[in-house]
Amino acid sequence: MARGRSPDPPIMPDAAARTASAKLYRPKLATTLAEGYGLDHLRRDAGAGLTVAIVALPLSMAIAMASGVSPDRGLYTAIVGGFLVSALGGSRFQIGGPAGAFIVLVSATVARFGIEGLILTVFLSGLLLALVGLLRLGALIRHIPHTVTVGFTAGIAVTILASQLKDLAGLTLAGPEPGPMVAKLAALAAALPTFSAASAGVALTVIVVALALRRWRPSLPGMLIAVAAATLGARLLGLPVETIGSRFGGVPHGLPAPALPHVTPELALAVLPAALSFTLLGGIESLLSAKVADGMTGRLHRSNMELLAQGIANLGSALFGGIAVTGTIARTATNIRAGAVSPVAGMLHAAFILAFMLLAAPLASYVPVSALAGVLAVVAWNMAEKAEFAALLRDPRSAAVVLATFALTVLHDLTAGIGAGCGLAALFWAAARLRRSRG
Repeated sequence: MARGRSPDPPIMPDAAARTASAKLYRPKLATTLAEGYGLDHLRRDAGAGLTVAIVALPLSMAIAMASGVSPDRGLYTAIVGGFLVSALGGSRFQIGGPAGAFIVLVSATVARFGIEGLILTVFLSGLLLALVGLLRLGALIRHIPHTVTVGFTAGIAVTILASQLKDLAGLTLAGPEPGPMVAKLAALAAALPTFSAASAGVALTVIVVALALRRWRPSLPGMLIAVAAATLGARLLGLPVETIGSRFGGVPHGLPAPALPHVTPELALAVLPAALSFTLLGGIESLLSAKVADGMTGRLHRSNMELLAQGIANLGSALFGGIAVTGTIARTATNIRAGAVSPVAGMLHAAFILAFMLLAAPLASYVPVSALAGVLAVVAWNMAEKAEFAALLRDPRSAAVVLATFALTVLHDLTAGIGAGCGLAALFWAAARLRRSRG
């Protein structure tokens, strides 16, 4: 009697593991295209991508300038890094680009090592982020206590605001602006006689318009409208304010040719601690943003693929002279609210910013520096989780963790704040476990 065709063999554990591993490192773009992608999807993604590009355009330039580099480097980061994050990432909706959280780290790195040192730092952090993703360590980053994330986010917000006080008020310092908070505030106080009412008026206009539109017309690109209105007003009134053109000479018409960063063993060793800080913050910010996107859409991101993509995006940004890339919560949320259905929206957002550089870069020369400082003041206000911070202060242990993280982030640096917060949280957790075991 002939034997019938045997049924398919059951999937063995090692085969199941290989299948799961393959999915673990599959970009969400590939998943989306495999499910079917049509003209209606493209139309919705194009609308979302344009909306996010309008939001990202002033932000990218403002963050770059606040970080101590020219505004074009922020645009390079949004174009190259943003495209790679969306094309290769583990989230359908993540928008990558320069982030306010990196301002302190980037500015400190530029001040110490110069542009060449910064580019090498971004490149090394890209390698490290990719390695973290390949080693499947994404879950470890996601387990950083909530109190610590609230504390360092509030600390970063305060630091960003402090970094913009000079341009907000149009102050002229006697020397370079100090990095440490106490010394910075002392130098700014000494420069108060140079206060510029015109610069402060432009900044205040941006802040008021942006916050008003966010409250009453949230569907409109408030920041871009605010910057455009302030720029037009400054030109029509002939206000004596510093502009992007007067400080930097304008914005280039396109991307530069890619080039490997300058590297020597001595420089690589010197910037390694900064690269580690970039890696830690980039991993935290990216996975927090992806988690927010999951909560808004009911989807699940692939954390290790996301970290691998963030690493590749930082490598790409460094090759084109950009700064650090990470997932950005506000732009990702904007992308979702604008109707994005796939990573194509993020890729198109990068393409729209590139189109601006190619076609309308000269317009950026007229933007007042104080207008972009106003943009970052709004960013600082929005990013601080004020209600959550106040709620955590009601519990003594949570208050200790969040205040320690906040204070050290403001007065020292982000790494010290996160380290102290995590250490203190671990001590409280161990003490609670010990009490339960004895009880």
